[in-house]
Amino acid sequence: MPTHRLRCGIVILPEDRWSVMSECWRAAEDYGFDHVWTYDHLTWRTFRDQPWFGAIPTLTAAALATSRVRIGTLVASPNFRHPVPFAKELMTLDDIAGGRLTLGVGAGGEGWDATALGQTEWAAEERADRFEEFVTLLDGLLTQPQTNHTGRFYSAEEARALPGCVQQPRIPFAVAAGGPRGMRLAAGYAATWVTLDDRGLERDQLERLEEICQEVGRTTESLEKLVLTGFSRNPLASVAEFEDTAERYAEMGFTDLVVHWPREGEPFTADRSMLERIAADFLLLSSSGGS
Repeated sequence: MPTHRLRCGIVILPEDRWSVMSECWRAAEDYGFDHVWTYDHLTWRTFRDQPWFGAIPTLTAAALATSRVRIGTLVASPNFRHPVPFAKELMTLDDIAGGRLTLGVGAGGEGWDATALGQTEWAAEERADRFEEFVTLLDGLLTQPQTNHTGRFYSAEEARALPGCVQQPRIPFAVAAGGPRGMRLAAGYAATWVTLDDRGLERDQLERLEEICQEVGRTTESLEKLVLTGFSRNPLASVAEFEDTAERYAEMGFTDLVVHWPREGEPFTADRSMLERIAADFLLLSSSGGS
């Protein structure tokens, strides 16, 4: 069955109180998902005037509510985060999660997050520059007991990361990137490269990623490839749609497929009963070794 070639994950938006969302996180693990994520925004798109909770506290609660599934941000960005305090939070969360944390990180974009701290929106080139320094500094902070850094955008003076991450040498990075600069960061620092399904350029991106990996001396097989779906097509619309989506991305060479938790309204409208059918037909069957 084609879905067995892919690990499957799901994004749960941090829009409801934990008394409600805790059941979703536990269910996602029970359904057989390999990884469960949440968005790391101050607010997002049409949710600006609707409930929206913080990613790190949500993931901390999720770590205590689950026992097997990997958890992570999809994705954090420099828009409102500084690497020094963020690294400390990540190190702590990795400990609470027992080494089940993945840091999904991206350059960020325009919108509410980009101006919430009172700054003007950064131009695309500055976002890329900040992202590069953000990732490289986080790498140092999470692998070294002490870090000193004076950069264009960030500084660290004897910043401590003790006792260090549970996962060694550090938490794995999942770098979201659609262009060559971000892909180079993924090839240099990430365990996983992340892209979206809304560009229609996935095959071209994979070819470019392979070229960049060759340039930096890394095999593409050593870099996991994750596609976040639900923007151009809804893989939870039917069992057939999920199977077709999984087969298509597996054929391209992706290793991980991520869907969104069903919502009653847009975005990501779907029925939970369909998610349960898909889990029973594909995820639980795969995890049990069936065919």
